Order: sequence, then structure tokens, then C-alpha cells
Amino acid sequence: MAATTPNWLRRSGTALGCVLILAWCLLPVVWIISLSFKSQIAITNGSPGFFPASGDFAGWANYRDVWDNDQFRRAIFNSIGISLIATLLSVAIATLAAYAIARLEFRGKKLVLSMALAFAMFPVVSLVGPLFDMWRTIGLYDSWPGLIIPYMSFTLPLAIWTLSAFFREIPWEMEQAAQVDGATSWQAFRRVIVPLAAPGVFTAAILTFFFAWNDFVFGISLTSTENARPIPASLSFFVGSDPFNRPASLLAAGAVISTIPIIVIVLLFQRKIVAGLTSGAVKG
Repeated sequence: MAATTPNWLRRSGTALGCVLILAWCLLPVVWIISLSFKSQIAITNGSPGFFPASGDFAGWANYRDVWDNDQFRRAIFNSIGISLIATLLSVAIATLAAYAIARLEFRGKKLVLSMALAFAMFPVVSLVGPLFDMWRTIGLYDSWPGLIIPYMSFTLPLAIWTLSAFFREIPWEMEQAAQVDGATSWQAFRRVIVPLAAPGVFTAAILTFFFAWNDFVFGISLTSTENARPIPASLSFFVGSDPFNRPASLLAAGAVISTIPIIVIVLLFQRKIVAGLTSGAVKG
């Protein structure tokens, strides 16, 4: 009979594994926060360690300097507006399209879903050149629609794929029961089906928003001014008094500020995000 592993040893191994994973994942976060509180002179001279020394500590000055920068505030405004519009449009269109795919039987339905997933996984870099020429020709270059449309071209197929799985797991009888009670097809969809698919809708919205907020390739390639340049691309244009010595402390502070909206969203909607990633609404 094989000997069993003691419980305390299993628990210790699990705890050690969790600590190692957390240390590996949080190391870049701790490092960039440390840089954001150091002075530029300390970084230039090579201040070691995570925590700045007393003479190297800049306090909140880096964050104030970044926030007082008009370029940074404009980039934050662009990212919020572009990401929200792309998210709302993608989720609204994907909800209707996914419902039709899940409920209707038509030839080539699996092909449509496969093509949607293939479009979502298409390399972003391969589209930058054609979009650059096209947007300059039709006047969408360096504008909000010039970024919203490419974002939707990647997030919409992924949202359709995600939501169609949720709609398929909702019992068809629930919609029929609502129609028997006098509800129209649109009322049954809006008041019965959509609330039941709320975890999937939240998951699609979060994935869409994250993609739009974190995008760098489209943001730096399809903009030339601060009119529509989002925050990831705008950070790459931050320069100090010396163009050959980038203000690393200010860049770190800007990166931390730009990460705060993502952290807030995750903390506020973590239960719905987990529910959307681990379940599929109601199973019949």
C-alpha cells in the first residue's frame, strides 16, 4: 500500500507554490512602483533596490508632474473615450449577433464562428500598413473613429464567440414561456435572455475594454498628434530636458496612473468576471 503524503506537507507545498507565483507576477509591479517614487538623478546614477533611499526619494512629485502634463491628461481622456465607445459598440453588436447564431439554424454557422475566432487571432502588425494608407485616404487617420474601428475588428469576433456560448446554454423554454405570457420577441430577449447572460456580457465587455485600453500598435501607428493618441502610445513620447536621457521616473509614474482604471474595474467587477469565465449562465 503506497504511503500517503501528510496533509501539512501538501498545504506547505501549495502555500510555497502560491508565494512563488505571486512573487513572479508582482515583481514587475513592485519594481515600477519603486521607480515612480525615485528621483531622476537616483535612477540615472543607478540607485539599487526596490525601496529608494532617503536622498533618492522623490515622493509624490513625479505623480504631480505627470498629472500636470497636458499631453498625459489628453491621452487619458482619449483612452477613456475610445475604450468606452469601442466596448459599448462591440458588446451591443456582439449580443445581437451571438443570440442569432445561438438560436438560429443556418448553413455555415460553424464556419462563421470559426472565421470570427480566426479574425480575433489575426496578427495586429499585419494590418497596420494597409490601415495607415486607407485611413489617410478617407480621412480617418489621427481620429477617434480611426482607432475605434480597428479595435472593434478584433474585439467584436471574440465577443461574439464568447457570448454565443452563453446563449446556447440558456434554456429555449424560458424565452418561449415569456412569449406565452404576452411578451414580444424583443421583450423576451431584453428582459429574460440578456439578464441571464449577464456574466457573459460582462466578460465580453471587460475583454474588449482591456484590449482597447492596453493597445500600443494601433495607437502609435494610426495617430500623429495628441488629438487621438491613447495613453500607451503617448507614454512613448515622453521626453525630458535631455532627449537622450528619458525621464524614467516620470514614465513609471505615468504607467502606474494608467494602470489604476484597470485595477479599479477588476476590483469592482471581480465576481462577475470570475462568474463569466467559469460558468455559462443557466443550464437546462
